[in-house]
Amino acid sequence: MADDLVDPAVIKKEISRRGLAGLSFAAGLAGTWVARAAETVTETDVTIKTADGMCDAVFFHPQGKSKSPGVLMWTDILGLRPAFRDMGRRLAGEGYAVLVPNPFYRTRKAPVITGPFDFSDRAALAKLFELTKPNTPEAVARDSVTYVDWLDAQKVVSKKAKIGANGYCMGGALTVRTAAARPDRVGAGAPFHPGNGLVTDAPDSPHLLLPTIKAAFHFGLAGSDDMQKPDLKDKLKAACDAAKVAASIEVYPTKHGWCVPDSQVYDKAQAERAWAAMLALYKANLA
Repeated sequence: MADDLVDPAVIKKEISRRGLAGLSFAAGLAGTWVARAAETVTETDVTIKTADGMCDAVFFHPQGKSKSPGVLMWTDILGLRPAFRDMGRRLAGEGYAVLVPNPFYRTRKAPVITGPFDFSDRAALAKLFELTKPNTPEAVARDSVTYVDWLDAQKVVSKKAKIGANGYCMGGALTVRTAAARPDRVGAGAPFHPGNGLVTDAPDSPHLLLPTIKAAFHFGLAGSDDMQKPDLKDKLKAACDAAKVAASIEVYPTKHGWCVPDSQVYDKAQAERAWAAMLALYKANLA
């Protein structure tokens, strides 16, 4: 799945300052929505049987609501950790049943990173990329089907509503692959700062799956990535238009990784804009 990741050179140049500032989510970045969601959301650690093993994951759903649209949230390359638990909890507080799986379950349980990560350390970065090797496009497609089926099997998930998928960094490409794996169920997708992983020269590039997709999309690209490959957004738009995929493509004036609150390049104002765009997409397409 190397083609689904951002270019390592882009990582080193644009997010060398990025990393976990400890495993706890910084209270100043979390805002009051974390506390509000904690009071209205049920959070459960779950284990999901897949074709390749047992995946550890976390499931959130609103309290006091009988049925909610399901959402699959894909993490960035640092995997399932407190920041993504907070994001899943927040989205559930908006009325969605949210599954956040550990994308590296084939190798180890979450958290796969225990402490600050230095993206400028080439040896550490190489080990991190090793974690992604089992996640081939075929494996991701199998997982996506399993996760969507698991969501549909939950009593609190509405089968009448379409399912959403959103992802960050490498999770952006996984979002597209999810929509292609279950076009009958996935109604909306929101990849954020996906880097160069959506449109590649590989024969299994995610953008080549667009003709099989029936979901509406909002693609949130980072300004720093756009500077590296300014034609990517045009190629993506052309691919969406050719496939007749309803999609908005926006370049946010910020750095790669800006959406995830434990990133050192977290941009709260632009992250909130991205969050609002995702909610609007879900409201329009998951009813």
